Amino acid sequence: MNENLFASFMTPSLMGIPIAMLIIMFPTIMFPSPNRLINNRTITIQQWLIKLVLKQMMLIHSNKGRTWSLMLITLILFIGTTNLLGLLPHSFTPTTQLSMNLGMAIPLWAGAVLLGFRHKTKTSLAHFLPQGTPIILIPMLVVIETISLFIQPMALAVRLTANITAGHLLMHLIGGATSVLSSISTPIALTTFIILLLLTMLEFAVALIQAYVFTLLVSLYLHDNT
Repeated sequence: MNENLFASFMTPSLMGIPIAMLIIMFPTIMFPSPNRLINNRTITIQQWLIKLVLKQMMLIHSNKGRTWSLMLITLILFIGTTNLLGLLPHSFTPTTQLSMNLGMAIPLWAGAVLLGFRHKTKTSLAHFLPQGTPIILIPMLVVIETISLFIQPMALAVRLTANITAGHLLMHLIGGATSVLSSISTPIALTTFIILLLLTMLEFAVALIQAYVFTLLVSLYLHDNT
């Protein structure tokens, strides 16, 4: 129980060299490019799921917004696979790092906003000042809307980081309690172990849901600006 609670969130290194980049690139192995006329069941299921998710996300977009389809599907696959790989024992979850999540959120958000200012300038500027606003409230609303606009990428990154980190910490705590209780009281240890199994199943769902939520919010920002 003296183990550092946040040790699993530290960037791993090999001989003093950070290997986070290798871990980030690892999910690409899970989605190989099909090079056969008839694919196997795994690749067929993967392609079916990708097409299903992509179809659902692109329903609300115009033709200009659909040009981001490859970016969005790559984003959801990357976040989902890294979240799932982080649930393996002695592994590292890149999405627990706020810096990495900000590195994904800020460019995508900035690209969507700049696209809106370029193609829908009047509509984008109109968001800063709702119609019918009293003259006295105009300066305050402009400041509030500007702050809310710049908070969007922070909210994206913090939401993903907090949800993944909280789940991992809770699993770590319950796992440690189960290990200690196994030598004190077997029935209580069994109960905590069952709770740990249920929490692990929940974390699998959370890993996929958070990937979908992150990508969906980026998609909505894109929809508002195209």
